[in-house]
Amino acid sequence: MIDDFGDRIATVWSELRPATRGLVVRALQAAASGTQTTRSFQYDARADLELSRFLAALDATLHDRAVEKTVTLNPETGGKLKSVADTLAGVLQDQTESAEVFAQLVRRAEIQKDYKRIDTLADALTARFPPSEVCELARSEDVIVRELANEALARCPVSVLIALLNDEVDSETAREALRRQIVEYGSEEARRILAALDQEEI
Repeated sequence: MIDDFGDRIATVWSELRPATRGLVVRALQAAASGTQTTRSFQYDARADLELSRFLAALDATLHDRAVEKTVTLNPETGGKLKSVADTLAGVLQDQTESAEVFAQLVRRAEIQKDYKRIDTLADALTARFPPSEVCELARSEDVIVRELANEALARCPVSVLIALLNDEVDSETAREALRRQIVEYGSEEARRILAALDQEEI
């Protein structure tokens, strides 16, 4: 089936490790049977990267087919291509802890106007992503990604944000989250922390 999608996708597929290809096959089988077993798949940071690249190739081919008309696929093959891409995006959504992959998934959902998926991704931020990754996303050039991350940080416990204040890169992002907690949630604890920091700097 992969060969039917064109050379670009076949090339990326051939570069995947056997374990990653197996993960994709099992995910497609699970999707076809209506079961949800992606969380039990063996997964690591390299699989994350490989699946991200594979999804990018699938989406690029879908884009070319829809917009530029440079890819000729019959409707049945085109439907299968979209199904594979959506299944792969679902695996990444369930598994990734990478800021870069999260941003890729948000951009994809934004293009598709899939706001329910964007909400699901936003929920995953606070449930699964380390605070340092959320801070990285809060500095993203993508407006939606940045806002989702800032909202997630604003809901973080103050103790989590305090730990970030000692980080050279993330400290200002953490301060901004504390300011937002004061304005949006009236947090007295956040107010005390910022007042103490300001006094210390003076």
